[in-house]
Amino acid sequence: MNPSIDSHTGVVLFAHGSRDPLWRLPIDAVAQAMTTQWPSLSVAVAFLELTQPDLPSTVEQMMKQGLSHVRIVPMFLGVGRHAREDLPEIVRGLTEAYPQMRFELVPAIGEHPAMTSLMADIAAGQMDSQIDK
Repeated sequence: MNPSIDSHTGVVLFAHGSRDPLWRLPIDAVAQAMTTQWPSLSVAVAFLELTQPDLPSTVEQMMKQGLSHVRIVPMFLGVGRHAREDLPEIVRGLTEAYPQMRFELVPAIGEHPAMTSLMADIAAGQMDSQIDK
C-alpha cells in the first residue's frame, strides 16, 4: 500500500457531473481500478452538480465509516472556476462541519506531470500497442 495512505484515509474522486448517466463511467472505472489495486483503501466518487452523490454526502458516509482523513482528487483536466473557487469553498464548509476530520485537497489531476506525459503519449499514438493487448 502507498505509504501516504492508511486505514483512516479515504479518497474521493471529485468530478463535475452531467445529465448523461454514461458520462460518469470513466470516473467510476478509476474508482474500481483503485479498489482493485488497493482493496483496503476506501474510494468513493462525488460530483459538483447534475450527478449524485455530491461531496458533502460522500464525506458524511466516509465519516460514518470511521475515516478521519479525506483526500479529495479533482478529476479535472484543466483548472477552471470549479477547481479554483467552487471546490475550495465546498471543502472550507466541510472543514467547518467536520472539524474532527482532515481534508486534503490535491491539485487537479490534469496538472500532474505524469498525466500530461500520458496524454501526450496517447495523442501521439504511443499507447496504441498497449491498447491492442
